Formats: sequence, structure tokens, C-alpha cells
Amino acid sequence: MLWSLHFLGNDCTVTTTDLPPRPAGARPPGRPLSTELSGQLVAVAMDILADEGWGRLNSDRVAARARAGKAGIYRRWPTMAALARHALSTTTLVQVPEDQGSLSTDLCALLLPWTRPLDRAERAAASLVGAARHDEELRAGLEESLVRPLAGAVRELAAREAGRGRELPHERVALLGQVLQALWWQRYTSFATAPMTTPQVEQLVSDVLLPIIDPGGVRPGR
Repeated sequence: MLWSLHFLGNDCTVTTTDLPPRPAGARPPGRPLSTELSGQLVAVAMDILADEGWGRLNSDRVAARARAGKAGIYRRWPTMAALARHALSTTTLVQVPEDQGSLSTDLCALLLPWTRPLDRAERAAASLVGAARHDEELRAGLEESLVRPLAGAVRELAAREAGRGRELPHERVALLGQVLQALWWQRYTSFATAPMTTPQVEQLVSDVLLPIIDPGGVRPGR
């Protein structure tokens, strides 16, 4: 979390919203909300974020595309940032790979999406990175959808390695997570960068990521 705050240019603690939270299981007042319409509104919001960016997400555009009333939007989400955050929560930005047998191959599998262009959910998330510097709701959405899942994936890979008989130093695992997060943000913000090839991913893992875990294993001159 500390790294993500520094990256987004904010030195305060991430909070989810300034609005008082509803009790668990509570819904907005009035008649029950249509889950079908909720899903449609979220899908429209994701399309706008992915294809046009955060600056184009507004209630008029969402309502027009979903053929719904603006009141229906604000009954569900008080702001467009809240809608964007909810939309991100419906996606999976980081997949924990199946056990590949070694830390090296696990890391290559974790970074497999880097060999493809950003998908719809990733483009939507990428569109929020700049605005999240100034909006706590968006920061919380990125924290929940990317930072925490990525940290969890790194912990899982470290646990697998421990199960293979190699306990990794906690501080090295934490550093690996920080570097991976930095590289992930770079991928989201370097829109002109072409996807990596599989050999490039393998080289990144062997030359950059593995030496973080085992700095003594790096040969002189490399």
C-alpha cells in the first residue's frame, strides 16, 4: 500500500470514501434495485473507461448508452468515481498462475498478460491512474483491484517456493512485490509500448526479478 500511495503522488492513508458507509447488506432507500440494470450500467461505464477514458465518464453518457434514467445511476452510486470503483471491483486484473514448478516459471506465468495488449478491464484501470492522484475513491478502487491482488499473488508464489524447501527472506519478497507493482503501473501508463515477447518476459524475470530474491546469485559482470 505504501508504494502505491507514493506512486499516485499522495502521502496520506488510502480511504475508501468520504461518505458514511451503509450498514452491511443495506440498500439505497426506495424500491429494490434491478440487478439487470445495475449490470448494464457497470458494463457501459467499463466500455467508456476502456475506450474513451475517465474524462468521458459522466452520468449523461452512461444514461444515454444504457437507455436508463440518471436517477437510476445515482440511486446506486453517488458519484462517477464510485461507479468507476464498483466497475473495477467486477474485474480481475491480476491472476494467480497455476503452480509451474519453480519461482522463475511462476513469475513468467504471472507476467504472461504482458505478452498481450491491455484488455478491456486493464484499459479501464489504466484510464484512472492519473485522476487517482486527486480522488480517494479512484485510489481505493485501484488499491482493491490491482495493488492488493498483486501483493497476494507475490505472497502465494513465495509460499509455493517455501513449500519446495526454499524459504524466501520476507524483506526480499516485499521488495519483489514493490518492483512488480512499479512495473505494472508502467505497463498501464506506457500506452505506446508494444507488448513484450515471451523471451523478453523470461529475460526480465531472470535478469531483474530473480536477483531481487537472491542478489548473491547474480554473476559479476551481469
